[in-house]
Amino acid sequence: MYSLVFSILFVSFFVLSLSLRFWLAGRQVRHVLANRARVPAEFASRIPLDAHQKAADYTVAKTRFGMVATLFGAFLLIALTLLGGLQALSLAVLDATGPGMAFQLGLIAAFAVVSGLLDLPFDLYRQFVLEERFGFNKMTVKLWFADMVKGVLLGAALGLPLVWIVLTLMDKTGPLWWFYAWLVWSGFQLLMMVLFPTVIAPMFNKFTPLADESLKARIEGLMQRVGFASKGLFVMDGSKRSAHGNAYFSGFGANKRIVFFDTLLSRLAPQEIEAVLAHELGHFKLKHIAKRIAVMFAVSLGFLALLGYLKEQPWFYTGLGVEPLLGAGNDAIALILFMLVLPVFTFVLSPLTSISSRKHEFEADAFAARHTEAGDLVSALVKMYEDNASTLTPDPLHSAFYDSHPPASVRIRQLNLAAAQ
Repeated sequence: MYSLVFSILFVSFFVLSLSLRFWLAGRQVRHVLANRARVPAEFASRIPLDAHQKAADYTVAKTRFGMVATLFGAFLLIALTLLGGLQALSLAVLDATGPGMAFQLGLIAAFAVVSGLLDLPFDLYRQFVLEERFGFNKMTVKLWFADMVKGVLLGAALGLPLVWIVLTLMDKTGPLWWFYAWLVWSGFQLLMMVLFPTVIAPMFNKFTPLADESLKARIEGLMQRVGFASKGLFVMDGSKRSAHGNAYFSGFGANKRIVFFDTLLSRLAPQEIEAVLAHELGHFKLKHIAKRIAVMFAVSLGFLALLGYLKEQPWFYTGLGVEPLLGAGNDAIALILFMLVLPVFTFVLSPLTSISSRKHEFEADAFAARHTEAGDLVSALVKMYEDNASTLTPDPLHSAFYDSHPPASVRIRQLNLAAAQ
């Protein structure tokens, strides 16, 4: 009875989520195309029509490609759950490994391999067809596959031990396993923040100290004014892979470093780079990073507690097309099922996360306007929107679900008001 109820609930949310995604994508395509012929008035003097139309075409192409990928993902989800795909994969791995931890880890690894192979054509199309068509792809096929191999090896080296620890906790530590797993996962996330800037990122990109002494002096002056200590200013060879540009800082504590894409430095004036960095520093000084980490940890604790309950309920498995395997252990199956179906139930809540993120973006913009010229940030953002072919006319509802940043027109309007004061 409970199994049937959960199946109906799952299918209902699946249909709702899929329908909502396609409805939002359709709105986005129609809205962007309807505004393709004219640059919005507030950008008319800054962005040429051909750049605006390129952004519209790029957005439409990405959205339509996303609809295809979403449809395939929906089919795969049903195939793995209600149509018995995960059940069949579990039995095949069990037959090869026998019961125990080897089965659990083997199932996680097999699922990751199958998922990766199925995603491979979409990743290749996105990089070498979609990005190539609009002039953003700078990667060779050789580099793309080298990155993929590095990613797989790194994922296995870091992920398998973490999964082994979590599965062991699920099996050995009783009903509060989810709390101990949360402690381990939280520690792992903090460790990654330390390792990423100095160990992981250099495996994929080259980082060189910022050589422009005048720009370096300008940035160091900004950091001194806002009270930010960094372990270094670095330039990343982003142009090796993409024409998109950005800047960010990573790490925490004494390990913080500021990174500029070389594509960004080649496009923006020094005062614009300073303004962009001031925005990023605003996130740190206003404790947005700490708040996001705290929310992430709190949400993950809630989800792990929910998984702790669900993994003991037979209807959780049977309602999703999987028969629990007697004597073999079902912890890995529970993890996979939970990961598969959670987005189905949570997608409708996406605007709630966007609200907080957008609030932080407005606050970081205001911080930048206090410590640099607001007009410099406006001109930098306009160039970045143009260079990245970001649409200036997104559908508001689509943006509310998918965009962590406010629409360009709203964001720049706020900055122009600050500049006028």
